[in-house]
Formats: sequence, structure tokens, C-alpha cells
Amino acid sequence: MRTSSLVAAVAALSLSVPVLGAGGHNGQGQGHGTPIGEPGKEKNVTRTITVTMHDNYYEPESIKVKPGETVRFAVQNKGNLVHEFNIGTPSMHEAHQKEMQMMVEHGVIQGGKLNRERMKMDMGDGHSMMHDDPNSLLLEPGQSEEVVWTFTKKGNIEFACNVPGHYQAGMYGEINFK
Repeated sequence: MRTSSLVAAVAALSLSVPVLGAGGHNGQGQGHGTPIGEPGKEKNVTRTITVTMHDNYYEPESIKVKPGETVRFAVQNKGNLVHEFNIGTPSMHEAHQKEMQMMVEHGVIQGGKLNRERMKMDMGDGHSMMHDDPNSLLLEPGQSEEVVWTFTKKGNIEFACNVPGHYQAGMYGEINFK
């Protein structure tokens, strides 16, 4: 387990990191047509995996799946901060962290709260910060939601929290293939 001092340091970092780049969440899809798989159909779910988000780690820390398997992830935020559950490759997470930084800079992510009105802001080119991609959830403390995902083939895939500073503090886990 991580200590409360680490949580405080990461919380402070998430509010003080400079803008790293531009981007937006527009539902066009992290995960669409990439090597990480695709949104799954409820009728194809073979099992449910409960994922609990804490400040700043996941339980479990790794997950095993089979290529072609459709999994329901039941995700709960038991931390005190806003956290994300995002399925992607390390390079996808790195790029997405720039978008998440913009969410902090524009007041969408406010420590333990989300400003849902600001998520609707036009960031240019029709992009918003709605965070509505099918491979990702952004949850306030106490919230729970689900992601249904089909892992189409083996790859270097992680689940991660890309809120600024959280990934760097160790809030990511491996998706291992059986």
C-alpha cells in the first residue's frame, strides 16, 4: 500500500503540473481500431472482473485475459481523488496524459470532483473533454461504472489512471495474456 504522504504529494502535483500539450476527449476513440481490442458486446461477456481504484493503486494490480475474450470490468473508486480506468498501450497512456492535463488546467478535474459543465467546453475542432471513450472511465470518489471490452489479440496493454501524476506514482496495472 502507498502512504498518505504519497497521496498528498500526487494530489499537489496533479494541481501544479504545467500544460504539456493539447488534445480533447470527443468519443472518437482511444481504442477504436487499435491493437488493444474493441468495445465488447454484453451478450459476449465471459466474466466480470472487479477493479477497485485507491489513492494511487488498483486492486488487482494485474489481470489475465485470453485473446478474443470479452470482459466486463466493474470499476469502483474508493479513493479520495478523481481517478481513471483506461485500457491502452503505454504510448496511448503517455499521449492521453496530455489530454488529462488539459482537463486539470481547464478546471474539469478538481482534486476529488469533476466539473461536468466544463467537460462540455469546445476545445476547438469540435473536441470536448467529455471523456466518453469506450475503453475509459473517469470516476469521482464513491462512484462505480462498467467497461465491457473485447481483447482481440495479444499486445502490450495496461490499465492506468492518467490523471496528472497518478501514472507516475504507480497507478497502472498489466493486462497479461493466458
